Amino acid sequence: MENTRKDVQGISRARFLAGAAAVGLAGAVLPSTSAAATGGRHGGLRHRGVVYTLGAGETPGTAWSAARMRRDIRVIRDELHADTVDVTGDDVERLTTTAAEVAERGLHLWLQPTLGDIPPKEILDLIAECGRFAERLRRQGASVDFSVGCEFWLFVPGIIPGETVLDRVDNLQKGNVDMAQMQRRLARFTAKAAAVGRSVFHGRLSYAAAQDEKFEPVDWNLFDVVGIDYYSYFRDHSDYIRELRGYQRWGKPLAITEFGTCAYVGAPQTAGMGWNIVDYTKEPNEIKGDPVRSERTQAAYLTELLDVFESMGLYAAMAFEFVTPDAPHRPDDPRYDLDLASYAITKPIKDRPDDPTSGWHWEPKEAFHALSRRYAQCRPQGPGHSQ
Repeated sequence: MENTRKDVQGISRARFLAGAAAVGLAGAVLPSTSAAATGGRHGGLRHRGVVYTLGAGETPGTAWSAARMRRDIRVIRDELHADTVDVTGDDVERLTTTAAEVAERGLHLWLQPTLGDIPPKEILDLIAECGRFAERLRRQGASVDFSVGCEFWLFVPGIIPGETVLDRVDNLQKGNVDMAQMQRRLARFTAKAAAVGRSVFHGRLSYAAAQDEKFEPVDWNLFDVVGIDYYSYFRDHSDYIRELRGYQRWGKPLAITEFGTCAYVGAPQTAGMGWNIVDYTKEPNEIKGDPVRSERTQAAYLTELLDVFESMGLYAAMAFEFVTPDAPHRPDDPRYDLDLASYAITKPIKDRPDDPTSGWHWEPKEAFHALSRRYAQCRPQGPGHSQ
């Protein structure tokens, strides 16, 4: 990861998709469990959706808009044909406003506050606030899962040394971390977050963990649904299945809380590090090397993983992500086509490419159309899925 120091609020979630893989950590001890390995349910996924991130990388031109959000949620329902939206971000008002819209549109809501670089007590308070709102929606009849957060080791201060996300990643890369101590702190905070979630929300509770269990071991007995941010690449479907089977040993439903890749040749093979083709030390940011744009590559990877998830009958899978406003597509100049390093299934296009305050719109990538076809074929009808 780049060493440039930036405000974490201006850093896209996509740059931290595979933190554990990025720092190359291994060797931790997995939590013991007596749960028998399970084969999972069969007959396809229960929930198929997309991650909708709020407020990542805002500039005057990409500032959050309630009107834009409402249009996007309608598109997700009516054109993408998803039945689930993973609403995530660090602003409670935006989270709750978007969550209410998702529920109002009859979609399944996966609400996940992703809060970082504020005191842990404040994070727990905000988890409680979001959980109470999710419970109100659930009591009103909405279909809701609540996730208490994402990869706490990265976002919560005090687990790993460092004031900001970038400081913590830097310390991990340099080996300035006592792994056993880190995992004890992580386990304590995760248990506190789960307890807070349970105290305010009475539906299915989850958490989104990094997929490296040796680095981030989670006691899934604390939760109802196992949640994994998944970015593996294998040539053979059976290898995906073999890896995912490990998460089913807890005897809990398994949700893929993120999966995806970027739109260039070779991106899936980076196993979640596809964002690392941007030189963030330059202003404006610039694409490194000469990656070959390939929306077909992104679409093929997403549908391949969907085949795996469907075959295993997993609980849910949410493609990462719907749109990344701060990664505009520049077909006129590949050096600044930041959408190459985006995991989004749509491409933002500015009205005035060189103006940071410019208005913008998004257009669907091939991945959007590929998911749309698949989701339309599988989407259930009836209560909770009304159009």
